[in-house]
Amino acid sequence: MSPSVACVDLGSTFTKAALVELGSGRLLATAEHPTTVATDVLEGWHACRDALAAVDPSARDAPVLACSSAGGGLRIAVVGNEELVTAEAGRRVALSSGGHVVGVLSGGLADAAALDRLRATAPDVVLVVGGTDGGEEETVPVAARTLAEAGWSAPVVVAGNREVGDVARAALAEAGVPHLLAANVVPRIGVLAPEPARAAVRQVFVAHVIGGKGLSAGPDLAAMVRGATPDVVLAGVELLARGVPAEGLAGVGDVVVVDVGGATTDVHACVEPDPGLHPVVGATASGRTVEGDLGMRWSAVTTVGQDPGAGPDLRAAAERRRADPGLVPTEPAETAYDERLAVLAAGTALRRHAGRSEVVYDGGGRVVVSTGRDLRTVDLVIGSGGVLRHAAPAVAERVLRAAWDADPGWQLPQDPRVLVDADYVLAAAGLLATDHPGTAYRLLRGHLDA
Repeated sequence: MSPSVACVDLGSTFTKAALVELGSGRLLATAEHPTTVATDVLEGWHACRDALAAVDPSARDAPVLACSSAGGGLRIAVVGNEELVTAEAGRRVALSSGGHVVGVLSGGLADAAALDRLRATAPDVVLVVGGTDGGEEETVPVAARTLAEAGWSAPVVVAGNREVGDVARAALAEAGVPHLLAANVVPRIGVLAPEPARAAVRQVFVAHVIGGKGLSAGPDLAAMVRGATPDVVLAGVELLARGVPAEGLAGVGDVVVVDVGGATTDVHACVEPDPGLHPVVGATASGRTVEGDLGMRWSAVTTVGQDPGAGPDLRAAAERRRADPGLVPTEPAETAYDERLAVLAAGTALRRHAGRSEVVYDGGGRVVVSTGRDLRTVDLVIGSGGVLRHAAPAVAERVLRAAWDADPGWQLPQDPRVLVDADYVLAAAGLLATDHPGTAYRLLRGHLDA
């Protein structure tokens, strides 16, 4: 029998686990348990392991790969130079790294007020960017010295002008600030290179953030976790879209995933950019946005706020969910409230991710201006999150189609196929993607009719 691997997502509300057979990608067993943040987050995983082992005893000794958004997930603040170029590039990289971007400070950390604004965001990680390679040289060293002199304790990732990287590293090292130096996210105008910084954020998340949140008293958690859940899910989306060319396994092409969670609603997209467009920051195929005001439980009240016409019944339902994040509907009326919340969360998140395309007129005549990522040619949209996984297929179809049936000015899919990650395999595939890409691919294709 092929060996198996346990893939675990320590979620903000529930811990989900999947036992996967290596090679075949066969899903041997799944389990779910409320996340036990109040005690030790591993208690929820141990309950899942017991449930997996009841189905397949190999779960007891299987190696464990985990991702985590427990305890609030990963909070990233970006310090950059110019708002429309390096700071914006840093924001995009932070999002694709699985973080909730809690602040973007353009103009660097040249004054005390900027440092105060950074402190107010309470980030887990600070991403410092600025200058193309060989370009602007002030932002990165000044930010590093400011953080060093302030006795900064959270980890710092420096991913700016490579000519001044060593200066920044020396300042942080001398003050004992945990840090990593990565390649420039904007090596030249029009080029966005997120992967080295994304890998560095993943590394400091595992090395510093997981332990720092006090989620578990023992060392096992840090050994299990490979990254923040949204980063891992995006890796699964990328593998589904692109396949594994080295093994002759074809991807499905452009794909969008909408993950409606308790605290946030995330949109992951792997869409090849239009080769005719040449943005200043640069474009990448993969991207993610996270909407911290859209969710089914903790963010239910602000989700309802997206609908000015929401009545007192829906507002009261949202208040109940915020007060009791573990609420599981047992009555048809409560189930209907969940669907209405999901429509608001998914639709708003998709529109924010995609943006609009509109015609404007300037001195040169008629110009088409676009914001966000153009999803109009995408023919596969996958829904995720408990509200969609545990519902009938028709519910997910209604929830997601409500977004692109709105104002046609939005750059949303025209008439895509809608699938649901009912077995929650995207996170498991993302965990397997680095060391077992073929297994991850077969797992996805076996459980997503793609």
